[in-house]
Amino acid sequence: MSNKTPTAPPQPRSKGFSHSTSSRLKRSKVPLVFTGLAVFTISAYGTQLYVSWKNIPEPSAQVSKVESQSSVSHVYDRIAKDYDSNIKLSEFWMGMPLLRRLLARKLEGHVLEVSAGTGRNIKYYPVNHCGSITLVDSSSSMLDQARRNFRERYPHYKNVRFVLQDAEAPIPSPAGQGYDRVVQTMGLCSHHSPVQLLQNLESLCKKDGGKIILLEHGRSHYDWLNKILDYGAPKHAETWGCWWNRDIEGILKESGLNVEKISRYHFGTTYWIEATPRQQERSE
Repeated sequence: MSNKTPTAPPQPRSKGFSHSTSSRLKRSKVPLVFTGLAVFTISAYGTQLYVSWKNIPEPSAQVSKVESQSSVSHVYDRIAKDYDSNIKLSEFWMGMPLLRRLLARKLEGHVLEVSAGTGRNIKYYPVNHCGSITLVDSSSSMLDQARRNFRERYPHYKNVRFVLQDAEAPIPSPAGQGYDRVVQTMGLCSHHSPVQLLQNLESLCKKDGGKIILLEHGRSHYDWLNKILDYGAPKHAETWGCWWNRDIEGILKESGLNVEKISRYHFGTTYWIEATPRQQERSE
């Protein structure tokens, strides 16, 4: 009689996935889910606007002209306290945090941010690459919030200034030679004279190697959407302190800035702009 231990018959292979394979598939689906949600949100937003367009009467021809738009910068003192919480969700679904992060990656040297507001760009600042940071806003309530946000996030960074003034006025750089980077996000919509504002930013930027980076919103590629923006502009300005229907490309052209790049998103209403100061003509 044999003493050999009988061998167990081979088990059939499972036709299902292993736990590790299933986990990898679940992880791989996450970006697809978020992408799908983002596409759905933007599509639904656009569809809603387009459907609404047919019920909107023709707006006044004057509502899109900067000279006829009243100054609304004072509104920010009223909305500063709840501003971040009120726009956080809409900014998230529109991908604004990503654009703010990409903007901040371009910052280095002496940095000037005008229309700094509550400091929504602050958490993305590469402070280790910044020799100094100057944050400017004309609303004391917004600037106080920006100061608190900065101090909480970067308690050991000392070369920062918070300047309460109109960005159209002179803003001397700490080094006295201009700023390496001048940035603004969503500021042309609220300033009473945006062309003069851009020309001042140009004068503050270093002529050699300096760059101006703007993230703005304004008129769309599409006439039907511009009609909606024009119709809602007065109420939006009264509520949020900005005229969202301004012709940003027209303002840029009038300012004379040397624009190197313009990218537009969200049906053309969001503008990414990179510009440099015009080189001074050499005397003969």
